[in-house]
Amino acid sequence: MIEWLLSPESWTGSSGIATRLWEHLLYSAIVVVLACVIAIPLGLYIGHAGRANWAVTLANSARAVPTLGLLFAMTLVVGPMISSELAFVIPSIAVLVLLAIPPVLSGAYAGVASVDPAARDAARGVGMRPLQVLTRVEVPCALPLLLSGIRAATLQVIATATIAAYVGLGGLGRFLIDGLASGDYVRTAGGALLVAALALTVDGVLALVERYAVSPGLTGKDVGDTAVVASTT
Repeated sequence: MIEWLLSPESWTGSSGIATRLWEHLLYSAIVVVLACVIAIPLGLYIGHAGRANWAVTLANSARAVPTLGLLFAMTLVVGPMISSELAFVIPSIAVLVLLAIPPVLSGAYAGVASVDPAARDAARGVGMRPLQVLTRVEVPCALPLLLSGIRAATLQVIATATIAAYVGLGGLGRFLIDGLASGDYVRTAGGALLVAALALTVDGVLALVERYAVSPGLTGKDVGDTAVVASTT
């Protein structure tokens, strides 16, 4: 497996590791962006208004739906309507978006809902309008949970995007499907290792983004340091 991963021939060509890695990243990025566009505004609204909490519960319950079965069902429905490769792309993207929405929605909702009511009251007391309270007070305070939700969704999508190969698309899942079909278990194991390595790498990058994007005051680091100093004086 190591020999296959390090071989220059494995990295070149239309079916090489570099191409499949790019396809996998592209699918994952499209899915996460679409999920954020849908889930973040909805989660912020639910958390801010305190209404439609059932939508968060419904989204979380949708995680129980088998992803691969839903992909096949949607492909059978959409396939006869579209003659191009989009007949497979659209169901794959749609299924993965449905998978990514719950953690992003929950993160946005929980982040806003957990904001200290005193902070909201203070913002209203200085004359802020509801939208200003949301954007200037609630969203910054909700950022840690929101970014955690996006991070969790990204990991799930990267790990699950391999299902696109079941309907003939690219990505790292091709190594798994083609390797199993041809009995090339070295390629199958190598593909699985690449998916795991990609997920860990992206998670590390997102962890750094989360670390530098979130104010230390929201993570409690400054508070902890102050407490330590106070206890030693």
